[in-house]
Amino acid sequence: MPRFHTVAAFVVLAVSAAWVLTGEFSSIGSAAPDEADQAPKTEQATTEEPQKILRTVAVIEPPFIQHNRIIRVSGVTAPDKRTTLATRSAGILGELKVEKGDQVQTGDVVLVLDGAEKQSMVETAEALLVQRRKEAENVERLAKTGIVPTTQIDTARSALASARSQLEAAQADIDRLTVVAPFSGTIDQVMVEEGSWLPSGEPAAVLLQLDPVVALGEVSEREISHVTVGREADVRLISGEIVSGRVRHVSLEATPGTRTFPIEVAITNPDNKVPAGMTAEIMIKAEAVMAVKLPRSVVTLDSAGNLGLRILNADNTVGFVPIDLIDDSPEGLVLSGVPLDAKIIVAGQDLVSEGETVNAVPANADLVAGASAESLEPLR
Repeated sequence: MPRFHTVAAFVVLAVSAAWVLTGEFSSIGSAAPDEADQAPKTEQATTEEPQKILRTVAVIEPPFIQHNRIIRVSGVTAPDKRTTLATRSAGILGELKVEKGDQVQTGDVVLVLDGAEKQSMVETAEALLVQRRKEAENVERLAKTGIVPTTQIDTARSALASARSQLEAAQADIDRLTVVAPFSGTIDQVMVEEGSWLPSGEPAAVLLQLDPVVALGEVSEREISHVTVGREADVRLISGEIVSGRVRHVSLEATPGTRTFPIEVAITNPDNKVPAGMTAEIMIKAEAVMAVKLPRSVVTLDSAGNLGLRILNADNTVGFVPIDLIDDSPEGLVLSGVPLDAKIIVAGQDLVSEGETVNAVPANADLVAGASAESLEPLR
């Protein structure tokens, strides 16, 4: 019996040893294929590291042009000269010689006040002057013969001078009855009627000179250095019409409240087609500079908030250049400050930043001509 248990124990031991050996060999066999399979995968992962995807942008090399810097100023038209004609003496308006809209020349009579009594004073003074002249002549003749003393000559001459002064005063009173045009122009308003009593200094009519007509505006202190007398200027009226003129005055003192400098642009207006008091935009042509014309959508901001353009550097990285706005035309912005060899990013510029490497492709020809950037929208 004990022998049977001993034999059974040896059998169990043998079976266990065989199972252990079988499991080990199986493990080793299975491990070998796994390592063999894993090794190529590791090598493949090492050799196929993921590539960084570059953003695609469109660039152009724009043509440079000579373009005048345009200083834009809001303004209003005004007459070259304006005056209110007023009476110089009191009296009844006897004759009104003008109506609204009449053209008058320098010295033309506008109105005349009645003055019969003043005319009689002139006639009296004329008669007195004739008498005093004759008396002075007689005294001088008698003094030469010794009949009268020479002292009477001075008295006679003094009386003659007094009579001459009275006549001049009477004639001046007559002259003040008449109102004349001090310059050529157009009667814009008439405020009196014939037969009415007018006190001295009463406004009677408004006279305007509209050739030339003047566009008035104020230039900021940053731009005043570009504005000088004689500069050409275009004036866009509220009606859309554009007329040309020249700067004729630039103030040497700024307006205290706004720190802007008043200017005047004279515009030839022979037919009075441009009225006074009309809203206008003054566009002064300053010096010509090298510039490029680009769509408004190309302009962007850097991290500091400066206005400029993103450009492509030689190493395909993104750069930034600040710009100077020269003109704003319907076809696009005219900008200076751009390097002559710059490649400007015109699509995708808002999706990249300075220093970033990008994949650059040429933009279409429309953008080179300054057209809209809508055709590059898919690249953004």
